[in-house]
Formats: sequence, structure tokens, C-alpha cells
Amino acid sequence: MQRRHFIRTVAAGTAASLGLPALAATWPSQPLRIVVPFPPGGTSDVIARLISKPLGDALNTTVVVENKTGANGAIGAAAVAQATDEHSMLLSDMSSLAINAIVTKELPYKPQQLAGATMLAYSPHLLCTNPNIAANNLRELAALSQTKPLNIASSGIGSANHLGAAEIALAMGMKFVHVPFRGGAQSIADVAAGNTQLVLNGMLATLPLVQGGRLKLIGISKRTRMALLPDAPTIAEQGVKDFESGTYQGVAIAASMNKANAAKLSAALVQVIRMPDIRAKLVGAGAEVMTSTPKETSDFLAREGQRWSALVQRAGAKLEGNA
Repeated sequence: MQRRHFIRTVAAGTAASLGLPALAATWPSQPLRIVVPFPPGGTSDVIARLISKPLGDALNTTVVVENKTGANGAIGAAAVAQATDEHSMLLSDMSSLAINAIVTKELPYKPQQLAGATMLAYSPHLLCTNPNIAANNLRELAALSQTKPLNIASSGIGSANHLGAAEIALAMGMKFVHVPFRGGAQSIADVAAGNTQLVLNGMLATLPLVQGGRLKLIGISKRTRMALLPDAPTIAEQGVKDFESGTYQGVAIAASMNKANAAKLSAALVQVIRMPDIRAKLVGAGAEVMTSTPKETSDFLAREGQRWSALVQRAGAKLEGNA
């Protein structure tokens, strides 16, 4: 798995500076809604709440965060895809959004009803266990699973962390049972509580539990070690060659949204996520800011869909069963 790289774009937050049509000057005319398709506490939710106030300030309005969960993010995505109010956006893991079209036979929306606005941030996945699990690395986990399959929690069937964990398990010959939840926050909480044993989840939401001793870190899903966690080995160096995965957070909007309004929103999002204090908070938590044009964001969704197709077939990921 190779992490995609984006053109870093610097955009001003006003319609005038972008030479946009005057229509955008009258927008927004009501509060904006950030729909997070997962429960509170996960990576998407953390970023949404981090940017909501400064985004509102940049656009001279109020921004509310609404968690609409279910179907690995498809319920929240449908709410935005079908929105006609011109004031709704979806903040989500873009990989999971792309995967939905592969693993779900009947989505509650058509993928072409959504368009990209911008990417926001990337953070690697952390592979963690409950602290009481008698294994400290991947090989020990694989050996332990031969006596009894490990329960692997995820943010939903067909999610990026589900498929990433499945790839690790397949590569290591690990026996496992997949246990899906409605979001990453629920999955890491379940492992911390000892109900499930293993989870691969975004660093932003997971690192605080590692630092608090509630989860044991097994490996990082980057090809090279991180300065933030210099003693933590990568998954690749533990036997899963070239393994790299993570959570790519971005914003999507209804494809029907007025182009001038969409451009103004995209510019404001880029302006906000690149603010020094917000960037510092993300970097301190192990994430990196990454922005893209609307076209680059939509192209990323298309590439991710193609990239995961083969693994979906190998892992047997589908809504009606476990991996």
C-alpha cells in the first residue's frame, strides 16, 4: 500500500480573491453543517470539531457538527449526497468512502452524487491490542491466534482499517474473526475494555489510549518509523512487506452544489486546515496536513476504489459476513 501524495495548495478564503462569481458572495446564508458519518471520538470527528469554529469565522457563519452513523459511513454520505440546501458537507475517511461502493451492493446514494472539496489530513494507522494480550509483536500475535482466533475490531465492514487489518492477518497467517462497529472510537474502546483483542485504527484517535496505557502498540502502518514514536516498529519491518495504510481525511459535498459556493467552501477549508495552530495540533498528534483541489480529491476517490478492489476479493469483505 503506497500513500498517495497531493499537490499542496494555498487558497484564500474569499470569493473575491479567487475571482469567483458574485453568487458566492451571498453564500453562506445559513449555518453550515459538517456531517461526520461515524460516532463522536473518532478521527473524522476530532478533525471536524477542530476546524468547525475557525471555518465558521472564515465564512462569517456558524458551523455545526452532526454525527450520522451507520453502514460504514454510507448513511452520513447519503445525507450530504442528497442535500439540496447548499450548506452541507461530509468530513470522512476518503478511503472508506471509496470502498463503500465496492463492498456495498445497494448504497443509499449514487457515488456520482458526491464531489470532492479538499483533502485535509493524513495519519497512519496504529495496530494495537488490549494490554493483557500475551504478545508484543506481529509474530507473537500470529502464533497466539493459532490456539484461538483473535477478535479484530474495526470501524465497519469494508472500512479501510478492516481491510488493512485483514491484509496484515492474511500476510502473517493469522487466524481472526472480524468484529465491526459503527466507528473507530467504538472499536478502540472495545479493545481497551478487553472485549476484543486487536484493532488497526487512525493515529489521531488511538494514540491517546496508547499513551494512557489502555492500549498496547504493536506497530505503525508507515514504511519508516516516526519521530513521534521512535521506538515503535513498523508493520512492514515485522513481516508484512511494504505495508502502509492510514486514514485520509477529506471533505466531500453534493455534486449538485453551486460551483461558486463549492469553490468558496474549498478555499476556506484549505485556509483553515493550514492555520499554524491547527497544523501544530495535528502534527503533534501524528498527522500531516494535506490539501488538494476539488478535482484531485475526486480523482483520489476513484483511485482508492480501484486500489482496494483486489484486497476486497482476497479478504472476502462484504456487508453480510466476516472476513
